[in-house]
Amino acid sequence: MYKSSNRSPWRDLFLHWQQMDWLLLFMTVGLTFFGGVMIHSTELNQPVIHWLQHWMVGGIGLAIALGIARISYNYLLRWHWVTYGLTSGLLVAVDFLGNSAKGAQRWINLGGLTVQPSEFAKVGLIITLAAILHRRPANTLPTFLRALAITIPPWLLVFIQPDLGTSLVFGAIALGMLYWANANPGWLVLLVSPLAAAILYSLSIPLWIVWAILMGVIAWWTLPWRWVTSVVAMGVNIGFGLLGQVFWHILKDYQKDRLIVFLSPEKYPLGAGYHLIQSRIAIGAGELWGQGLNQGTQTQLNFIPEQHTDFIFSSIGEELGFVGAICLLATFFLFCWRLLRVATQAPNNFGSLLAIGVLAMISFQVIVNISMTIGIAPVTGIPLPLISYGGSALITNFIAIGLVESVANYRRKFSL
Repeated sequence: MYKSSNRSPWRDLFLHWQQMDWLLLFMTVGLTFFGGVMIHSTELNQPVIHWLQHWMVGGIGLAIALGIARISYNYLLRWHWVTYGLTSGLLVAVDFLGNSAKGAQRWINLGGLTVQPSEFAKVGLIITLAAILHRRPANTLPTFLRALAITIPPWLLVFIQPDLGTSLVFGAIALGMLYWANANPGWLVLLVSPLAAAILYSLSIPLWIVWAILMGVIAWWTLPWRWVTSVVAMGVNIGFGLLGQVFWHILKDYQKDRLIVFLSPEKYPLGAGYHLIQSRIAIGAGELWGQGLNQGTQTQLNFIPEQHTDFIFSSIGEELGFVGAICLLATFFLFCWRLLRVATQAPNNFGSLLAIGVLAMISFQVIVNISMTIGIAPVTGIPLPLISYGGSALITNFIAIGLVESVANYRRKFSL
């Protein structure tokens, strides 16, 4: 004789997600909703409905995230080369089939939809690096170099599109995951030292020379074959300093403007500095409490180009003021803390590295985007996660959160 079950089917359904980090998911949805509200505010006087599209894509993204969270992330260990190959293949396809806009070829049409493969390649890189570093920590040079070899192809494909901002995100992901995988901090410093050498050469030759010597010292203490690696490290930094001007000429004109104009935007008030000048005016006009939602003069009169995408924080600062901006920053801080919490509670290195990769991606984009809108970093075209309009970026963020929620959901085994 069978006993009837009094357990509700809805309870059975939610048991599949019972270990999820619900606060993280609620913040993801809340930030997406808030992004739609602010996008709507920037478009009150325009015949567009990007805000509604933002919410619709967010709804699709939420469904995808829940679906991913239901499946154990450990399955990706078998398929990480497939995800890496697919996302890298799309980056290659951009060179042949991509659409050009604003001096860059970054988009491709798939089934009538325009997507930006570089966004999805971020997740492909996170999964593959996590799988590689899960098997062997990065405290040995072979594993460290193998991780770099995996990072370089997608990074290079994105850089030559050209998409400087997204290529920087790839670098931040790799550095964050290598650090979490116990890479020697000296190796990470040596990894970014050529870029620093190129910048220092243009600022101060004495500082550049001191930097090159310091890199030689770090190589002496952290690498084998001390004499050889120390000389090579100093030579590379000296070489990159001298070749800095060559690399500079490789960049597009608009990229050069973005990199230098933040130092003195007033020199280009109607050109490259216009974005930044108007952004700072808007944020300053918000003062403590802001001018009110839909009431910002800079926002409503469309003085800020691209204010629904890269410069959405300018509208937030103007209409919601210092208090609103601080509340948003506090939310992102809590958001990143929850990602770190999942990473520390993951049952294995693979799950922990997945969460750290997503943390590196999100936190870097938040810091750079807000920094560029207030004038303390170059304008690199990096959107504000979950807030800025952009379908591919929003879906990518939800996929990434779905992966983290899968790690949280499978922290402990549970029975149905």
